[in-house]
Amino acid sequence: MCMASVHAKRITMAVVVIRIGLTGGIAAGKSTVSAKLCELGAVLVDYDLLARRVVEPGSIGLQRIAECFGSDALTDRGELNRAWMAEHVFSGSDAERKRKMLDGIEHPLIYELAVQLEHEAVEADCQAVVVHDIPLLAEVIGSIPFEFDHIVTVEAPEQVRVGRMMATRGMSESQAWNRVIHQSSMEQRLAIADEVIDSTQPFEQMFEHIDMLMKRWRTEAR
Repeated sequence: MCMASVHAKRITMAVVVIRIGLTGGIAAGKSTVSAKLCELGAVLVDYDLLARRVVEPGSIGLQRIAECFGSDALTDRGELNRAWMAEHVFSGSDAERKRKMLDGIEHPLIYELAVQLEHEAVEADCQAVVVHDIPLLAEVIGSIPFEFDHIVTVEAPEQVRVGRMMATRGMSESQAWNRVIHQSSMEQRLAIADEVIDSTQPFEQMFEHIDMLMKRWRTEAR
């Protein structure tokens, strides 16, 4: 797909798209925020789901990963061996180079699907609020082929997030901290965001904040 189409103006005749980038640290509560935005009528482009789609069995993405990382990257059923990939891509002295190799395979395919979903949203709603849920937005902000009207980050202290991962995802403390340190820092996320949602506050207050944001974005779309 031609990259120029991604950067095309989002206002044409009666069509207005407000494009929101949603990010946050792992286990910060971003899924709760995205679910609330969907409830309020936003269109969600979930990059975690797209990342799984581009490596489904038989996909070009999975084929390229096997060519790059070898047959151990696949299970006996021909699926992505996520445990093997996590061990070999997210740890070790060569981890950064391997992550870049994996990103180079997956990211262009993910962006292509994101463009497709956004176009479908515009066809269904000429005044759409489209939320791109991108956990690693701070890491890819310089290369992602999208411009955002607003960027929202969902935040909670690192120790809180580590505790959540241990309680809900069955991780050890060292595994949880390993995930935290391999993501962008809170400072990096705050540097690109114009809105911050504190997920440690009571749900009622957090949802009031989200309601306010959605009303503001709807007004911009009009």
